[in-house]
Amino acid sequence: MGLIHPTNLDDWRAWQRGTDPIARLRAVRSGGPSEAPPTRATLVAAVDRPRHLVVVESANPSSRAALLAVLDHLPDAGLLVPTSLDPALLGAAGTSTEVDLGGGSPRLAEVDTVSAAGHYTGLGGAAYDWSRRRGARFVTVQHGLLTPYAPPLAPGTTLLAWSAADADFWRSGRDDVTTHVVGSQLLREAAARPAEVHPDDRPVFLGQLHGAELSRWGMARTAGGFCRATHAIYRPHPSERDRLSRWQHALWRRRGITVEDPGTPLTSIDRPVVGMFSTGVLEAAARGIPSWVTHVAPPAWLKEFWERYGLSRWGDDPTPAPSLPPVEPAAAIAAHLVGGAP
Repeated sequence: MGLIHPTNLDDWRAWQRGTDPIARLRAVRSGGPSEAPPTRATLVAAVDRPRHLVVVESANPSSRAALLAVLDHLPDAGLLVPTSLDPALLGAAGTSTEVDLGGGSPRLAEVDTVSAAGHYTGLGGAAYDWSRRRGARFVTVQHGLLTPYAPPLAPGTTLLAWSAADADFWRSGRDDVTTHVVGSQLLREAAARPAEVHPDDRPVFLGQLHGAELSRWGMARTAGGFCRATHAIYRPHPSERDRLSRWQHALWRRRGITVEDPGTPLTSIDRPVVGMFSTGVLEAAARGIPSWVTHVAPPAWLKEFWERYGLSRWGDDPTPAPSLPPVEPAAAIAAHLVGGAP
């Protein structure tokens, strides 16, 4: 099994819009499928003309681990963020300059490598287009678990993956993509924060009502049924702030299910964890927390997903802690960006 849209980014975007009523409405009103990628961004660098450009579009933990941690190993790198994102939120050090990816920017004159989570995002797409015009290498860094609904890789990209299985899955048979396995900085950092586990406490169910990969009906039935049967606490994903999700949370509370406030950090969890396809399940396992997955009617791709990541079903032995590479992933990524591998 591989990606549903292994090569065509437009097809993937059409699927994504089809799962988001607000995005569909915006597309109809604008008369087009999507907004043009931004051309202006903020560059933060300690050197005047960096060689490596690291694109970070969010302050979330997965982006920090996959991309931001690399800067500690690349003194001649620059951080590129959207103009709407305050670099201070990322702890970025250096001189900030607004740059134009659609034209010439002196501070970008010596960049030969661009790394990002992919070319499917706004700034990631603009940076990819810029790298193609310049002849710079574009590197995709895996930042989370992969489902068949993941976006396709950019043509000609180098992929730095968590595992060989993930590399093969995301490449999906393409011959224009080069892959290397570097491991997961996110899971390494989780393992460095072992939890004082309380295995007999009520479990925590990691919500994913915002996800488009599974039907909302199936996710709600799974989460609600599990929490009622086990008295588990429901932890909403930080993105569960839409009206339908808030209505679901209120309904569960009326039915006696404990629902935490959205955004409760995963690092604060010290009790058993259950999810469907959340990266948080593996993070918990890395911290030594008993963790499992479940779904009332798992489709074939979800079963394959559980197998690829070694995730245990509820009722079986807990998910084993993921294996970690001997070299810190952030250091391995940096080595690949400068042209060598540790």
